[in-house]
Amino acid sequence: MKPEEKARQRIDQLLNEAGWVMQDVQELNLGAALGVAIREFPLESGYADYLLFVERNLFRPQLFDILAIKA
Repeated sequence: MKPEEKARQRIDQLLNEAGWVMQDVQELNLGAALGVAIREFPLESGYADYLLFVERNLFRPQLFDILAIKA
């Protein structure tokens, strides 16, 4: 197994343990749960590894939220 595949499995596991419902873009159903994580979402510039949706809305943390997580 490649390191990237191993990392994705671990991220999927952690998101699942945190209560996120994991989905592939082909099975997209934002109403499946309060929190839905979509794997490998296509963008104009490539792919997002994960997009997170809360109550059907794209979760976009503010910069200070991200910095607080890193601290």
